[in-house]
Amino acid sequence: MPQLAAPPDAEPIQVPAFATVRPYVMTGGRTRVRAELRLETLVSVRPAPGPVPRADSVERAAVLRLCTRPRSVSEVAALAAVPLGVARVLIDDLASEGRLVVHGVSSAEDGPSVALMDRVLAGLRRL
Repeated sequence: MPQLAAPPDAEPIQVPAFATVRPYVMTGGRTRVRAELRLETLVSVRPAPGPVPRADSVERAAVLRLCTRPRSVSEVAALAAVPLGVARVLIDDLASEGRLVVHGVSSAEDGPSVALMDRVLAGLRRL
């Protein structure tokens, strides 16, 4: 991996080998995803019996390695050092192949009910 110049008191920063590859190359030209993948959506590797199949690209391997524990889409993008759109496409592809699980997220529309919010407010007032 190439190294970037760093201040004398810091260790060199390692740059992934695919950092110089154009984003459209990493995604095969795709820019859209089939599933809704918000920044906070959690993804993780789908446990499968038998040997782990090899990823066909460095970027996909990085995503699979990062998702051995649940991570948000934004974390995957940041830790894999790829643009957010690229991370979304890679995650979407891996999920459609059954290699990643996309965990549901709640939104403002399906958030807590008004009754629950009233109970919380009443409890806070009693304090």
